[in-house]
Amino acid sequence: MNVLICDDEPLAREGMRLLLTEEAGIDIIVEARNGAEAVEMIRAAKPDLVLLDVQMPEMDGFGVLRELGAEYMPPVIFVTAHDRYAIQAFEVNAIDYLLKPVTRERCSLALARVRERIGAGHDNQHVVSLLQQLAAPPKYLTRVALRSAGKVSFVDVDDIQYVQAAENYVQLHLKTFRHLLHVPIATFEASLDPQRFLRIHRSLVVNVKHIRELETGSHGEYVVVLHGGARLQSSRAITTRSSVGPRTPSSRRQ
Repeated sequence: MNVLICDDEPLAREGMRLLLTEEAGIDIIVEARNGAEAVEMIRAAKPDLVLLDVQMPEMDGFGVLRELGAEYMPPVIFVTAHDRYAIQAFEVNAIDYLLKPVTRERCSLALARVRERIGAGHDNQHVVSLLQQLAAPPKYLTRVALRSAGKVSFVDVDDIQYVQAAENYVQLHLKTFRHLLHVPIATFEASLDPQRFLRIHRSLVVNVKHIRELETGSHGEYVVVLHGGARLQSSRAITTRSSVGPRTPSSRRQ
């Protein structure tokens, strides 16, 4: 595998090169100091993989993606220090990324995922999805990319029955399966249409489309019953919208 490292910081490039030299199957490692150089080297050398820094002056990592287009972009692993928006975009589009400072274990995992995807012959549809999101960011998510067994599949957010917090992850509950995304529940909730998704507990966000009924408890709490039979315990009080039930003056969002 021939790899291009693109980062405007020399020490970052050196650190990434050291990590790559410890990996089996890496034949050639070349470096680009900025986005413009990366575009030229990708067009000329056609590397098998690009490790692309997100934050660079003049042309950042997303600019490289826009300049080349997904059809001419090799498999890419984005590298970022702290860009929360970028990490969220990567997670929902199943894009491989590394968070600085990059550890050996995380680097090996990302490379293994890329090798698996290349070996399976999958296209860059997940990169196309990211490009579309960057070009015209929707106000709210309409679909989410899920990565499993070397494949990337897409589900409509309408098909998500509810979202459950799991430390720094969220677990998406769909009709026939569950899936973990590495993003905090508050960040993921901010990407969802508040007219369609209801926060009923600090760790639960429910798609109102899938709510069958609400059962009231003796202390003002609710049990939210979904069409599939799931029963979810709410906080003591929740804000109910017109699509779920009446809103009481004392109700407040938890």
